[in-house]
Formats: sequence, structure tokens, C-alpha cells
Amino acid sequence: MISADDLRKMLSDSESRVHLLDVRWVLGDPDGPQHYLDGHIPGAVFVDMETELAAPGSPARGRHPLPEPSHLQKCARSWGLRTGEPVVIYDANGGLAAARAWWLLRWAGHTDVRILDGGLPAWERAGGALATGNEPDPEPGDVVVTPGGMPVIDADEAAAWDGLLLDARAGERYRGEVEPIDPRAGHIPGAVSAPTAENLTADGTFKSAADLSARFAGLGSGPVAVYCGSGVTAAHQIAALAVAGVDAALYPGSWSQWSNDPDRPVATA
Repeated sequence: MISADDLRKMLSDSESRVHLLDVRWVLGDPDGPQHYLDGHIPGAVFVDMETELAAPGSPARGRHPLPEPSHLQKCARSWGLRTGEPVVIYDANGGLAAARAWWLLRWAGHTDVRILDGGLPAWERAGGALATGNEPDPEPGDVVVTPGGMPVIDADEAAAWDGLLLDARAGERYRGEVEPIDPRAGHIPGAVSAPTAENLTADGTFKSAADLSARFAGLGSGPVAVYCGSGVTAAHQIAALAVAGVDAALYPGSWSQWSNDPDRPVATA
């Protein structure tokens, strides 16, 4: 994480080479590009969730499969990212989308990457300026994508997970009371409900390391893996776990893949 105040200090340093990525995405809201044009942190590059941070979805792979490394590298270079230079990512929704880009860049081998805690609202509360319209195209970067920097599991490994498997969706979806998107309601048998929204305070910033440690310790023990609906908000859970000092694996296919496979069992309540 990085606070809005610390980001302002970093950007005021003429020697800083920080790259800003704007990931304004919320499920059901296709207007992220317009939100960016209406106001963004000066110098930020807009990143598209659907086309840059995911491969095309399918029932067999889920809604947001991991992008191919070559595609992610092409996109990251178009954002201007360079080897060894810091990256800060933000959204306007508590980091729920920004965490996907954070996770992907960490998975790709880029270690100096942080989420702006509280996102654009925190930036504005701290007195940060906004720019409108498009930014000039950044100078192409040279970053090299080397997958493997973050652990990943598949559906078979999720089914046999010997540890703590966290379901980051809302509790009512976990329990099978509602399912607005996917073909079956419920959760992976053995998974524990841990809604992502509970990682945040009322102002949209992450809870303290102590509070998050207590939260996750109360859910169980053993190696940790996380899934959600399509592998996006699960990355936010992994970021919260990282704040708490816990490493966790991501199941990218998540419920959107699992629930489309009739051979996979479903638990409710």
C-alpha cells in the first residue's frame, strides 16, 4: 500500500520515476474510460480490465482468465512500465479493481508495485489535483513479464485444497441465497466465507495490519488460497492478506469457472 500523502510526496520528487495506472472498473459499469476522462491523477494511464488485465472469458475458463504473458507484456510496455521503476495503481472503489493489476504485475515479476490506499477519493481528500481528458501517450516501456511471482491454483487444486480456502464474494452469494451472474448458486465445498468488503474501513481504506491479522486468524489455519466470482476481487483479498503478513494463492477461474462445470459439486448455507 501507499497513502495519498506519500504518493503526493513521491510525485513531487523530480527524481521519481513512478508510473500511475488508473483501473476504473466496476462490474456492470462500462464507463471506466469516461470516468478517467472526467478526472484522474495527473500523469496516470488508463488500464482496461476487460481487454488488458484478462483474456477473453468463457464458461470453461471463467469470466476473467489470466492474460497471456505476451499480451500482458505488450500492454505493460504501452503503459510505459520499465524494469525496476515503481508503479502505483488506483481505482475509485476501495482498490477492488486496482488489486487485480497489482496482483498481475507481482505475478509477472514486477515487485515494486503498490495500491493507492483509498484510491481516488483518498487522493482528493488529501488535496490532490485532478486532470481531465487524455494524457500524452507514455514513452514505451521495456518491462519483461516473467510469470510465477505469485502462486496460482486451478480447479482441481481448489477441490483438494488442504488448508484455508477463502470465498471473497458477498455472504449471500456464498450461502447460495442469490446468484446474479453465474449458472449455479453456492460455494466450493469446504470454502470459508470471507467477503472482500470486510477488508476495508468506512472510508474505503484498508484496515490495519493488526485488524486484518485478527480477521484472517479467526477464519482458520493452514496454507491459504482465495477465489471470488471471476478472480478479480480475490486479488483484493490477497492484498489484504499480504498486509496481514500472510501469503496466499489465487484460483483465477473462481466461481465463474467452477459453477459452469456440472461435474463440480456445490455447497450451500
